[in-house]
Amino acid sequence: MRKIYTLGFVIVTLLVSSCGKGGQGELVGVYNRKFNNKKMPLGMVYIPQGKTLIGMSDEDINNSQTAPSRMTSFSAFYMDETEITNAEYRQFVNWVRDSVALTSLGPGAAPAYFINAKTTPGGASLSSQKNIDWKKVGNGSGLWGGKNGGLSSKLQDMYYSGDDALPGRNELDIRKFRYAYSFVNLDLAQAGRKDPSKKRKDFIESYVDSPDPSNPNQFPSVSVYPDTMVWKMDYSYSQNDPMVKSYFNHPSYDNYPVVGVSWEQANAFCHWRTRLYEPVAASRKLPLSSRPEYRLPTDAEFEYAARGGNVKTKYPWGGPYVRNTKGCMQANFKVGRGNYSDDGGLYTVNVKSYFPNDYGLYNMAGNVSEWTVTAYNNSASPLLLDFNPNFTYVAKASDSKYLKRKVVRGGSWKDIGFFLQNAVGTYEYQDQSRSYIGFRCVSSFAGTDINFKN
Repeated sequence: MRKIYTLGFVIVTLLVSSCGKGGQGELVGVYNRKFNNKKMPLGMVYIPQGKTLIGMSDEDINNSQTAPSRMTSFSAFYMDETEITNAEYRQFVNWVRDSVALTSLGPGAAPAYFINAKTTPGGASLSSQKNIDWKKVGNGSGLWGGKNGGLSSKLQDMYYSGDDALPGRNELDIRKFRYAYSFVNLDLAQAGRKDPSKKRKDFIESYVDSPDPSNPNQFPSVSVYPDTMVWKMDYSYSQNDPMVKSYFNHPSYDNYPVVGVSWEQANAFCHWRTRLYEPVAASRKLPLSSRPEYRLPTDAEFEYAARGGNVKTKYPWGGPYVRNTKGCMQANFKVGRGNYSDDGGLYTVNVKSYFPNDYGLYNMAGNVSEWTVTAYNNSASPLLLDFNPNFTYVAKASDSKYLKRKVVRGGSWKDIGFFLQNAVGTYEYQDQSRSYIGFRCVSSFAGTDINFKN
């Protein structure tokens, strides 16, 4: 009898719940229960929403203050706890390498590495890499090596040849490692939202292998391999040949920050990192809008995160001095005049060197300076809002070099202590790469959650 009552209760409960969700003319909403807003992206830390004093609030020995400091509020976001490493960036390079190689072969020459076209739950195609089966590609060892030599015999176009090849060596031609992608430029969409002659294609910026000269929104695809020659170009009269040959690929430098990457390459990496997760999200039936989008931090976001929740602090570690109570340096920078070694590193160091700040972020000052998405323009300061401020401009090839300046933050291994301050930033041209500039990614947090817990 008890079982009968229990069964009846369950049936009634199901009927009542189905009435609440069903077509009874009531507003019940559409929810995606599988989406977990509190899932921390791997390798990132949570930066809570809040406020801090942005701007030069400490000694300004060079009289560089261009605008008064002011209280500014920020939305929550995720940020990489370290700079992007050589090993992490190499994953991007290898993905592009394998994608270019397999695309050049096609399914006919390498059928084992291709699958049928798939679409996401929202209908977006995932066939942009000609349906490459990335699970089978793996780390590419089977494609390029293995017991049978992989497909390397069919990929001779990927190697240096003729006078470009060294005798007896089979080296991949890194000039062929180019990444093509497209995105909707929201600045263009904002400017043309009320123009009836505009279509969505007018707001799409594309980086393609063969750009149409008549299309102002098309640009050459991005060469992704880091410019290792920066170690010689930045310092003409310094013996840095070993760094040129070894820094990016030698295992000893795997966990060192990647350098020789331009702002354009850093943006391409962020786009690829977003796309990398799409097949996983599609398999979990998550909508496109719920997937994390990675990007470079804004200038103000970087300063907010560097302060670690503290106000008016001079450095990310909170104190006014570059040494701790034991007399040890707290960052990797140029100590005094010509002294690069007292902090433990002559060039860059491991990305988890020194103590993190109060948000858990490593090397927000020193080691390498870092790209931000913000365009460098001192005149823009009075126009910026006091919440999530930012000024953007993606310069065209024909633009003046002054429009190609992007803010870099944090100071580097070759900078003096002044540039390590939270409020100090400088700039570099978006198409230039340096031996002292790297980057890290951020991802905006959807919603407001001041009681965030892991």
